[in-house]
Amino acid sequence: MNTPSLAITPSLVRQRAPGLLLAVAIGLLALLLGRWAPLIGGPVIGIVLGIVVRNLLSPGERYNPGIAFAGKKVLQWSIIALGFGLSLSQVAKTGLESLSVTLVTMSVAFLAAWGLGRWLGVHDKLMVLIGVGTAICGGSAIAAATPIIRADDHDTAFAISTIFLFNVIAVLLFPLLGHLMNLSDLGFGLWAGTAINDTSSVVAAGYSYSHAAGDYATIVKLTRATLIIPVCLVLAFVVAAREKRKQAEAGSVGHFSLARIFPWFILWFLVASAVRTAGLIPTAVQPVLHMLAEFLIIVALTAIGLSANLRKMAASGARPILLGLGVWVAVAVSSLLVQLAIGQI
Repeated sequence: MNTPSLAITPSLVRQRAPGLLLAVAIGLLALLLGRWAPLIGGPVIGIVLGIVVRNLLSPGERYNPGIAFAGKKVLQWSIIALGFGLSLSQVAKTGLESLSVTLVTMSVAFLAAWGLGRWLGVHDKLMVLIGVGTAICGGSAIAAATPIIRADDHDTAFAISTIFLFNVIAVLLFPLLGHLMNLSDLGFGLWAGTAINDTSSVVAAGYSYSHAAGDYATIVKLTRATLIIPVCLVLAFVVAAREKRKQAEAGSVGHFSLARIFPWFILWFLVASAVRTAGLIPTAVQPVLHMLAEFLIIVALTAIGLSANLRKMAASGARPILLGLGVWVAVAVSSLLVQLAIGQI
């Protein structure tokens, strides 16, 4: 995860414009439909419309750069914009409150990935990628872990497509289950923030449930995302130690870079929150910033839907999907059980 870049050149504009405009156009439609169907919400409608357009109309290659840009950078900007609506005290309080649940669900994710992976016969590198993706932050964690464990492109594609499948299911299913279980806004926010993989899906499910649940889920998820750093450091140490044993040399972990894997947009989120805490944002402007954040989220999710190739996901095979399902269910259930044990729900 790199810090959002504001550098704009004419060539980049030409390259990204078709896909970005497509995502914005569909996002506007999703925003309007979300106002008409608030129980579903614009974010969910955006990702579904994106998937439909991608797999029925198959936009050409020229749309891909703008779609990729919207799915990554626009999402980061939306999270930063959300920071203008949250005080630092609220962010710190929520992060500390959720840390115990996050640590439990992460432990469950890695144990489940190891146990189920062995049982299903999924090889080690793919097992690690699915475990990391489920435990921390989906595709971003997979991307960070790939060069460390030196997984090949096929394994990375398997893991990302598997994780993405359950992201989509979570966005559609979690709000419904939350209402059926009569979870409070904070209870659902904690559940979504600790049990859904990608930041985009957490944000979509949270704000589909309620504004308060979305705020809470976003902070919980950002707290969880920062744990990518110690996890990747542990992976790097394990890989280095294994190579040292096998090759009898000072184990190199390749292109591992802490600066490259660090989720820099989280720092900008905290800066935005500090600006809000300092009272530098006029009260009249705050609703505008929140509406902007909401629209940016919808555009980003629409772009992620436009990136979803259902054929490739189906071609990933049954075993990785079963592994992803098992780990995801284990995390979702453990999150609820921990909340029940500590009296959160």
